[in-house]
Amino acid sequence: MSIMNWGNPYDWTAVEWQSATWGERFMYIDPYFWSYFGVALALATSIIGASWGIFVTGVSLLGSTVKAPRIRSKNLISVIFCEAVAIYGVIMAIIMIGKVQTIESYPQDQMAQCYTTALFGGYSLFWTGVSVGLSNLICGIAVGVTGSGCAIADAQTPETFVKILVVEIFGSALGLFGVIVGIIQCSGASFLKDCL
Repeated sequence: MSIMNWGNPYDWTAVEWQSATWGERFMYIDPYFWSYFGVALALATSIIGASWGIFVTGVSLLGSTVKAPRIRSKNLISVIFCEAVAIYGVIMAIIMIGKVQTIESYPQDQMAQCYTTALFGGYSLFWTGVSVGLSNLICGIAVGVTGSGCAIADAQTPETFVKILVVEIFGSALGLFGVIVGIIQCSGASFLKDCL
């Protein structure tokens, strides 16, 4: 049993690294880097989507309350839907970070198999972060634009509030679908503590 040098598992020299192909260079990027980068993508892009949605909704809501102050409180539901997008990202980051474990030891004759398993887990968490992050980014924008339209329409015609709110709920469901797909994607990711 020994500790693996993840960044350079075959102890290549500088000359060997210079002659390596792009595929080999990407293959030997630390699997933990891919994992944590996926977690960061899921969290960051979800928060960006939520903040973008809050920005778009908030501007229209504040502008519309000048004409119709009564819409101020009931249209805050749009801001809450946008904030839920950021919470989806936090939930997925917690689930993803729970999958990462430090591989403490491995048999010398199984180094390639252990590294491949870790690399699969790293790539799985990376692409989970990409898909969850993008779905939540788009969900935040969709909810923000719909919430903006809801505030403006409600200021003009109060009967349209509930109808547009239903559309906003369906827009918010996109982020939830992204979380469900992300849970399915990262279910196969595993880092074995002792790769035996």
